[in-house]
Amino acid sequence: MSLPRVIAHRGASAHEAENSLRAYELALEHGADGIETDLRLSADRHLICTHDRRLDRTTSARGSVSAMTLAELGAVEWGVGPGLAEHIRENGPQEVLTLDGLLDAIRDDERDAPLLTLLETKHPNRFRGQVEAVLAGRLHERGLTHGPAHGLEVVVMSFLHTALGRMRRLAPQVPLVYLIELGMPSVSFDGSLPAGVTRVGLDVRYLRTPKVVRAFQRRGHQVYVWTVDEPDDVQRCLDLGVDVIISNRPLAVRAQVHGH
Repeated sequence: MSLPRVIAHRGASAHEAENSLRAYELALEHGADGIETDLRLSADRHLICTHDRRLDRTTSARGSVSAMTLAELGAVEWGVGPGLAEHIRENGPQEVLTLDGLLDAIRDDERDAPLLTLLETKHPNRFRGQVEAVLAGRLHERGLTHGPAHGLEVVVMSFLHTALGRMRRLAPQVPLVYLIELGMPSVSFDGSLPAGVTRVGLDVRYLRTPKVVRAFQRRGHQVYVWTVDEPDDVQRCLDLGVDVIISNRPLAVRAQVHGH
């Protein structure tokens, strides 16, 4: 059985501000097998790497990401918001990060194995399906819709099956992950997934119900698990043979996975 790949959730976000360039650079230094980011559209249709609909938790400003232009978001201090841990805020303000900026920073044509690059489109949002349309366009322009390229292996994720359906139509060769949070309504646990989706992203709490994990594995689906930071949960992932572990602590988790 091959070992799971360890992916940096919003970068090495236990140590640097989530979805910041420094968090992703640190993740690469820590040997992460991939990175994960969240995507929202700015008012002028730039893809911004940020989880929340509003700026309040993670930045010096207030308001909605979608109501501000890239230039306006660029004037905001990121990584210093009241919702972040004190040791993160003490690292000082950081700049807004766009998808283009992230991809430019992590691409490496000489990389031996492609970096698994997980892109989650966030919903609900005021632009609805436009986020997938803009994302597909950017990936097409960068040559990232037909398998690994430039040292990157792009995968798109969402909690919304209709969003995955849009991506399937716009970029049919990009792999898709259906994210399932504990308690989500109308979710089947017989191992079935929406049409065209072959990977599932399970809330870490499902590790305590192994039959859920095994149901998807029996169907031949890859299993991703998020967010895995505790050693006991890492061991559960290893025992169940999941494919991908998504963690805020990629250095520590990778050390446990590889036994040192």
